[in-house]
Amino acid sequence: MRKFYIKPVNNRLEGQLTQKIDFKTKPPGSLGALENLAKKIGMMQGRLNPGLRNPTIVVFAGDHGAAADGISAFPQEVTHQMVFNFLNQGAAINVFCRQHNIGLKVVDAGVNFDFEDAHALIHSKIAKGTQNYLREPAMSPEQCDRAITHGAKIVEKIAEEDSNIIGFGEMGIGNTSSASLLMSKICNLPLEDCVGRGTGLDDDQLDRKIQLLKGAIRLHETNNAFEILRTFGGFEMAMMCGAMLAAAEKEMIILVDGFIATSVFLAANRMEPDIKGYALFCHQSDEQGHEKMLGYLGADPILKMGLRLGEGTGCALAYPIIQSAVAFLNDMASFDAAGVSNKE
Repeated sequence: MRKFYIKPVNNRLEGQLTQKIDFKTKPPGSLGALENLAKKIGMMQGRLNPGLRNPTIVVFAGDHGAAADGISAFPQEVTHQMVFNFLNQGAAINVFCRQHNIGLKVVDAGVNFDFEDAHALIHSKIAKGTQNYLREPAMSPEQCDRAITHGAKIVEKIAEEDSNIIGFGEMGIGNTSSASLLMSKICNLPLEDCVGRGTGLDDDQLDRKIQLLKGAIRLHETNNAFEILRTFGGFEMAMMCGAMLAAAEKEMIILVDGFIATSVFLAANRMEPDIKGYALFCHQSDEQGHEKMLGYLGADPILKMGLRLGEGTGCALAYPIIQSAVAFLNDMASFDAAGVSNKE
């Protein structure tokens, strides 16, 4: 696998940022979590006056071989149908990106469909869906490595376009099951604590899903992050992993979305622990395992709204709050500048 060189976030400005925040015209701590968010962003950029440039969300799409065994309530063709919906500007992520002036890119990482005339799509297909991990590893080592490399190159190009903040979304029928398997293996948790209803399974379907995934864990014995990713993940997930690692390498702010994106982050964090210094966790998903994932990472989500859509929607919704954190840090007057008396 390609080596990523991630510079640890330097905390040398923490004291100065704290002082700057505390001397704004407000009682100390009165902006709550916004103050911690501003401090994090300042440390990520190594600046007392950080800035956000050309925010971008990348949605990776891919199909999963295990979907043929009924691990999702929706048929596999929904993946390519939703890709067309993204390209036609009709999905939730399109609405929120337009609303907040966020650039959006859609990537075919491995959809089981030919998008011959889709000119707005980034064509990066590794194969038409993964193999079925209920019987064999989802990807070969070469395929997983290629997906990671493709994801990194996509982010490197975005960074060259002067973007310094990037979020990631996904589309792939069956990928909540992959995320549950990644979570179970990396966090060392029972599968029952990790599996949720995904796109809307009923009780019987959920129980069948758990039994199928337990069989997959028994079949594949591995604890290496790359091997876990290639065994249970999707092409869209491996590509996102490479994209996250490259974003940290470029010292970009990484916006982590919900359950699936956080499972990918778990793998990226296991590969390169310094990535965590560049991550903002945008929301706590309604998917039952997500709270435990965030707890494992020691992460405080910006939003908690019962979301479970994916697509990067949590990133887009959290972005205005991130903007507000940077705005108050840069533009709000200090007591001295405003001529306002501070407390004794």
